[in-house]
Parts: sequence; structure tokens; C-alpha cells
Amino acid sequence: MKVEILHIDECPNWEEAGRRVRIALDEAGVSGARIDFRLLASPEDAAQVPFSGSPTILIDGVDAFPGGGRTTDLACRVYYTENGLAGLPSIDRLRLAVTGGTGPA
Repeated sequence: MKVEILHIDECPNWEEAGRRVRIALDEAGVSGARIDFRLLASPEDAAQVPFSGSPTILIDGVDAFPGGGRTTDLACRVYYTENGLAGLPSIDRLRLAVTGGTGPA
């Protein structure tokens, strides 16, 4: 499994996204998954990848939370969570994303 976090420099959530993804992977028992970070510095960079705002979390090249709509705007992303809108998905939702929706929530 390859995990990539697409982010912009101005977004404060990308580092915490990496921490949460690592916790979700560990809790799901997914060993050997590497987390890569890709800084998008221009709209042209964003146009080359499935970017839906920062941070966008890709699992094997696919947005782990589809429905955000692709954008070339260098802006932060908003996620729907159990507690309303937030700048990051919860660890529980990330664990479901990395296991393909299987396992405990």
C-alpha cells in the first residue's frame, strides 16, 4: 500500500494528517506502508494529481475520501467528520479508508 499526502505549504493540517494516517495504519495492522508527502507549490502542480485541497490523502493513487472534487486552487480542504466539518478526517475514518471499509470503526 502506498499512501501519499498532497499538501500546500500554508495549510496547517498536513503534518497532523501524516500522524493520524500512521496511527490508522498501525491500528489496522497494515505493515510496511510508507507515507510520502508532496508539496504542491502552484496550480500547475495541483493539476497533475487528484488534489481536492490540502491535505488530500491518496491510497494507492486514489483519494481516500472521494467527493471533494478536484481543484487547482491552493487551499485547505474541509472533511465531513463524526463531529461536523474539520480540517482532517478522524483516525476512525482513516482506519476504515486504509482497510477498505473493513474492520472495527
